[in-house]
Amino acid sequence: MPNENQFPRVGAIDLVRALTMVLMIFVNDLWSLKGVPVWLEHVEGGVDGMGLSDIVFPAFLFIVGLSLPFAVESRRARGDSTWTMMSHVVSRSVALLVMGVFLVNSETINGDATGVSRSAWNVLCCVAFILIWNSYPKTMNVWLQRGLKLVGAVVLLGLAWTYRGGEAGLERMAPQWWGILGLIGWAYLAAGIIAVLARGQVIVLAVAWAAFAGLSIAWAAGKVPGALHVVPEAIIGGTLTALVLGGAVIGRIFQLWQPKGDNLRMTLAFAAIAVVLIALGFYTRQFWGISKLSATPAWLFLCSALTLIAFVVLYWIGDVAKQAKWFAFVKPAGTDTLLCYLMPYLLYAGMVTIGLTLPDLLVTGGVGLVKSLVFALICVWVAGGLSRLGVKLKL
Repeated sequence: MPNENQFPRVGAIDLVRALTMVLMIFVNDLWSLKGVPVWLEHVEGGVDGMGLSDIVFPAFLFIVGLSLPFAVESRRARGDSTWTMMSHVVSRSVALLVMGVFLVNSETINGDATGVSRSAWNVLCCVAFILIWNSYPKTMNVWLQRGLKLVGAVVLLGLAWTYRGGEAGLERMAPQWWGILGLIGWAYLAAGIIAVLARGQVIVLAVAWAAFAGLSIAWAAGKVPGALHVVPEAIIGGTLTALVLGGAVIGRIFQLWQPKGDNLRMTLAFAAIAVVLIALGFYTRQFWGISKLSATPAWLFLCSALTLIAFVVLYWIGDVAKQAKWFAFVKPAGTDTLLCYLMPYLLYAGMVTIGLTLPDLLVTGGVGLVKSLVFALICVWVAGGLSRLGVKLKL
C-alpha cells in the first residue's frame, strides 16, 4: 500500500486548474461586452470550429481527471475500502448534479410566477450550497453544523417547490440539460468509479478511455442504440467521460513516472501522446467537424491535447523551475475552485441589486476584455477571502 507522502501534491495541477477557472469566469462574462473578437467566443452549433470559450469546459473536465489518481491513492493510503471510495464518488456526483440543476433552472425562471427573481434565486441557491457543503471547523458544535446543513436543504426544497418557469410561468423545475456542474457530475461519476476499480492500473484506465472515445465516435455517427439513450448523454455520449478519463490516464502515468526524476523523458512521452491526440482530432474532424455543442470526437481529442500541453508547460514552470509564485494571485481558483465558480452568481446579483451599470467604454472592445478579466480576478480574490474566513466548499 503506498505511503500517503509517496504522491505529494503536484503544483501544476493546481496551477492549470486555477488558470482554467479564471478563463471560465472570463469567457462566461463575455456576454456583457460588445465587439468581442470572434475567436474568443463560442462557435455556433453546426459550425466546424472552436473559439477559446469552447476549450475551457473540456479543459476543466480533463483536469478533474488529472486529480483522480491522486485522490484515489490518497484515500487508499488512509485505509478506505473500495466501497467507501465509490460511495464518496457517488456523493460528490450527486452534489454536483443538485447544484447544476438548481443553477440551470435560473435561466428559465419566471420571477413573477415564482415570487423570486433570477438574481435572488441564484443567491439563495449559492448560500444553500455553502450551508450544506461547507467544510466546517472541527471545533464547531456538531449539532450547529447539522442545523446549518438542514437550513440549506430546506431552502433548496422550498425553492424547488415554488419554482415556476417559462413565459407563462407554468413549467416546473426540471433537470433540463443539467448545467455545467451537472455535466461534470455525470462524467465524474462514470470516470471516478472506473478510476477506483482500476486500482492504479494504467492499462485499465487507458482501455476505459479508448472505450469512451469509441462511444464518442459511435454517438457522432448515430450508431448508439436508442435503448441506451436513457443513460445521460454526458456518459453514453462518450465525449465528456472520455475527457475525464484522459486526464486520469495522464495523471496516473505522471504519478508513477515523476518520482523517477526523468522529467525530459516524461515530457517527450506526453508530447508524443499530444501529437497522437491532435492527429486523431484532425482525422475525425473530416467526418463530424469540431463542435463543443455537438461534443464531437475532434473536440474531445484536440481539447485533451491542448490541456495536456498546458499541464506539461505549467509543470516545468511551477514544479521543476519552482516558479509557482508567478501565479500566486490566482491561487484560490486552484484550491477553492467550486467557491470561485459560484462567485459570479453572487456578484452579478449584487450588481443588479444596487443597480450598477457600466458605461459603453468599459464594456466594448479591448477595454471590455480587461473589464472581464478584472471581474474574473475579483471573483477569485473574493473566494480567497471567504476561504480565509472559513467558507470552504468540500464535496
